[in-house]
Amino acid sequence: MSASILDDMAAIVGPRNIVTDADAMVPYLKEWRDLFRGKAQAVVRPGSTAEVSELVKLAARTGTRLVPQGGNTGLVGGQIPTAEGREIILSLQRMDKVRAVDAQSDTMTVEAGLSLQKAQAAAEAAGRLFPLSLASEGSCTIGGNLATNAGGTAVLAYGNARELCMGLEVVLADGRIWNGLRQLRKDNTGYDLKNLFIGSEGTLGIITAAVLKLFPLPAARATAFLAVPGPDEALALLNAAKAGAGGTLTTFEIMPRIGLDFVLRHASGTRDPLSGPSPWYVLMEVSAQSATGLDEAVAAFLGDAMEQGLVTDAALAGSLTQRADFWKLREMLSEVQTYEGGSIKHDVSVPLHAVPEFLTRATAAVEAMVPGCRALPFGHMGDGNIHFNVSQPIGADKAAFLAGWSAMNEAVHAIVSELHGSISAEHGIGRLKRDLLPGVKDAVELDLMKTLKTTLDPQGILNPGAVLQI
Repeated sequence: MSASILDDMAAIVGPRNIVTDADAMVPYLKEWRDLFRGKAQAVVRPGSTAEVSELVKLAARTGTRLVPQGGNTGLVGGQIPTAEGREIILSLQRMDKVRAVDAQSDTMTVEAGLSLQKAQAAAEAAGRLFPLSLASEGSCTIGGNLATNAGGTAVLAYGNARELCMGLEVVLADGRIWNGLRQLRKDNTGYDLKNLFIGSEGTLGIITAAVLKLFPLPAARATAFLAVPGPDEALALLNAAKAGAGGTLTTFEIMPRIGLDFVLRHASGTRDPLSGPSPWYVLMEVSAQSATGLDEAVAAFLGDAMEQGLVTDAALAGSLTQRADFWKLREMLSEVQTYEGGSIKHDVSVPLHAVPEFLTRATAAVEAMVPGCRALPFGHMGDGNIHFNVSQPIGADKAAFLAGWSAMNEAVHAIVSELHGSISAEHGIGRLKRDLLPGVKDAVELDLMKTLKTTLDPQGILNPGAVLQI
């Protein structure tokens, strides 16, 4: 890349917002699990949609490749440049404004670089709820959430990021700006273009702003940490809770005992909330618009569930502190696995009825492949999304275990396919799963995806190598 291109970019965003120092670029070049490390010519940090537009126009004229990046919390490498080092990272973190909050319309217009946590806070300040919730919400950004169609812990009640977005502003691969920032709940004037860009991981256009859907703040929440005999009972409990827990079931997370053991062993300030161990646990949360009566209704529901043998022990949070303690046990599950050696990951989904069968079959498959490995499946049972992670056997060689990543993925994904599930539930495709797509996508579907890519980005300058190899 010629120095003149960087000079031209500096003229657009200001010299202070061009990062070329090798040490300063390091945080942008690797993701937190350290599965992907890349190289880049520079990191460019625009501060407005107009600047993004001018940068993309320059890139289109010169054939410069761009990798859009938000909070760099992605788990499939879609935000990391390739090892060739020919790309420029386009960091949107400076674009972090809340443009408008309209409580009467239950909408909020924000820029792509705003962190999810700040979006939640802006909504709450207006007496509203933005329900998207992820463990990385302090760092991840709205643009990244939409680019990957993020899920999280409240999908059961509110849907994925796609369902929470009403309109977008997008810079196209030729630098044109599409202003689709609409607050309309009904609009049938042609193709729904926003859904082309949501979930496209920055390969079709660069999301610069969004209109988000808001909800009334719950007047009450009841949070329970439950011991259950197994996944079959958890599924029965889920179906019962949808109808009779006394409010809106917003969260239903499942985790095995080994996951709780990992958290208690490695996360400070945690303790077992129940009197004795159980093979499986559920973190359940119910919300209501009435300020009274929810705890009593949930307690009565859990009493019935215990009589039916669906729950063997239960703790109902009596304070915000206790609620936070319950959530910490869930949110630390990913982080603590790093202290137990190598971990092979799967982000999959299956139909709800098939979750118990998937857990049984997948656990048996990986234990047969690697005797002594420790399956740690956890996650969003309420929407069928399981993070089927597998920790290395105690004392095993980490590198040797991780060398079997592809073979283990293949075995687990085969079971997912047989159960009519998906090999990527909420993390996206990125670079990690790109080469798996031909094996799971219908040929016509894959051809349509390639057609969209070549039509909207004919030069292939937007996030090259992510999602599709063209």
